[in-house]
Amino acid sequence: MFSSIWGSSAPADPTAPTFHPVTARYDVEKHPELLYGELEPKDTEWLCAGGFVTETQIFYQIMDDGKFFWCQVIHSSIGVWYPTIQFTCKIYDPKTGERVWKSVNVSNFTPAPPGTTDKRSSKADEFSITHSSSPSSAIKPPANASYTYSESYTIRCNLGTDLQVSVTVARPSTCPGFKVGSGPQGGHSYFGSSIDKPDGNVIHRFWPLTHFEGHIVRNGQAEMVNGKGVFIHAIQGMRPNLIAASWNFGWFVDQPSGEETGAGNVAVQMEFKTIEAYGMKGAGSGGVSVSVGAVVVDGHLATVVGETRLPGAAKLAAATAPGGVTCGVEHLEPVPDSETGYNVPSSIRYNWSGPAIAGGEKVSAELGVDFGKDAKNVKGLMEKVDVLAEIPSVLKMAVNYVAGTKPYIYQTINPATLKVTTGENARQVKGTLYNESTFIS
Repeated sequence: MFSSIWGSSAPADPTAPTFHPVTARYDVEKHPELLYGELEPKDTEWLCAGGFVTETQIFYQIMDDGKFFWCQVIHSSIGVWYPTIQFTCKIYDPKTGERVWKSVNVSNFTPAPPGTTDKRSSKADEFSITHSSSPSSAIKPPANASYTYSESYTIRCNLGTDLQVSVTVARPSTCPGFKVGSGPQGGHSYFGSSIDKPDGNVIHRFWPLTHFEGHIVRNGQAEMVNGKGVFIHAIQGMRPNLIAASWNFGWFVDQPSGEETGAGNVAVQMEFKTIEAYGMKGAGSGGVSVSVGAVVVDGHLATVVGETRLPGAAKLAAATAPGGVTCGVEHLEPVPDSETGYNVPSSIRYNWSGPAIAGGEKVSAELGVDFGKDAKNVKGLMEKVDVLAEIPSVLKMAVNYVAGTKPYIYQTINPATLKVTTGENARQVKGTLYNESTFIS
């Protein structure tokens, strides 16, 4: 599938690009609307590729009572070894600090379980995730919403005697799934001198707004749950330490309004920065930042944006950016964390700007959250994750012993206010920002 699972072969021209970001493939100055690619059914099918590939489906969710909840399947292929498949689940209550974490290596994993040919579904002894193009009437849109549901996933898992989950996650008809760019290559960034025979790739596909309902059983006690979420299908087609030196993921969702969940105002962004070997002018020109994201306004997908930023380039304002398109994240006033050795931000800022999918006007959004200047007491810190302590042992050997890296993820959840501007109409939306800042090298 890829030219090498261990690294890049040198191109004939040493200044030829060794990285081909999805965000640079489209002429956004003339046609910014080309950044929006609506998902096709195949886009979220399990590939289960060999070589050195990590594929994941993750459902991030915030309950109406403010608790955070995720379910994730991780399929890890490591060279010649048999793939390892994990199911993880995290529940976090920011009011009390209570955290539940489960990570289970599952048995007998299969995409397209018996009785279906739909590879968007998957099953193992410990869980099932079943896609439906005809969502169950058991989950209903909010009373103030003007949409129905187009498709859904039903997630059921038994992760031990102390935790079982059964929820349905549904996508509103007004908020289609997206990737950056249309067609089979939409969503793909490629590494190496050749797109046709790359060293590896990165792929992201999103459902930017979902609603979920169901129940969680903890220690024999059932709790009904509901709220809003985001679904992401992602693939890293190379060793993680070769793909990126760092990652940022930001997901803002509005808070419930009264007794009913709001229609949905969301901003989501995924950003990564390449290592030095992969850049736009050959090996040694890395440090390229790629950001992709979207803004949802009142339950409608409003804009899809992406941006490529070269090393040392200044942050662009929407008024001066090509096509008026921006999508970026900034770490401000970083402070050292003696525990991990990384410099972590005292505050973080996200921005989005691009053409409205409906046409006729621009959509922009921005937000910021302060974490404080004490790296030992980060505001809203859910967990500081030692990645090597969580990933499969074979993958750990490849990443740690070959590369000498020790990656950490700072997971935070904080109140935030999103400033959204549609045309001449600006408003402030209160909600929650879940943020992941990942440091690899």
